[in-house]
Amino acid sequence: MLMVGAKLSATDDFCSIRNKAFTAGETIGYTVYYSVIGLYVNAGAAVFTNTLETMNGTPVYHVVGDGKSNPSYDWIFNVRDKYESFFDTATLQPLKFLRNISEGGFKQIDNVTFNKQTNTAITTTGVYKVPSCIQDVLSSIYYARNIDYNSYKAEDKIPFDMFLDNKVYNLYLRYLGKEVVKTKYGTFNAIKFKPLLVKGTIFKGGEDMVVWVTDDPNHIPIRIESPIIIGSVKVDMMKFTNLRYPLSSLISR
Repeated sequence: MLMVGAKLSATDDFCSIRNKAFTAGETIGYTVYYSVIGLYVNAGAAVFTNTLETMNGTPVYHVVGDGKSNPSYDWIFNVRDKYESFFDTATLQPLKFLRNISEGGFKQIDNVTFNKQTNTAITTTGVYKVPSCIQDVLSSIYYARNIDYNSYKAEDKIPFDMFLDNKVYNLYLRYLGKEVVKTKYGTFNAIKFKPLLVKGTIFKGGEDMVVWVTDDPNHIPIRIESPIIIGSVKVDMMKFTNLRYPLSSLISR
């Protein structure tokens, strides 16, 4: 898939990205704020953990993302989501992906195994051909943390391929440059981009989401803003442990 302005394609340099941004043992916690009339309220929380494990003899990062709405807001939109990805520590390519979500009455369970020898994804409904360099929903976040954003200019598209719901999606991040952003945690020097989203039960899809990550070697997401099906959300990083590098992008608290 050709993307105007892209500086790499999902079929070449994409495979060569290696991990320099995070380490096993890292935990990052977020608060989710929700708004329908411009006033944001604390509506939920999410936490991402990363442990080192072995899968079929291959060292993998086992990343778990847990998200849930606060009990007092469950009547508006109940969320109980759990995502898991097991991806190769050397290549950042996923070997297994698990999803168990409950969003406003919609429930779905997925179990995907990636066969790198045959470039296939095996699910409960069949075997699907995938590109040699593929990501899942969760591994793509950690892949994005290892992009060298200094080699791009504003409006460049950084493409990647993702397997979701038995389909391969040709997606990209639109790099928007650098700026100072003030979050609930503090004020940061940040890198800003928009990911192209797949439409789901909460998010509308398209380029409406904006993400800020720390402008330091960790590249941890510190703020996410996006409209959703009803209203909008703002997600701020509020706690962390075991970052690989000092949080040098933090200007003040």
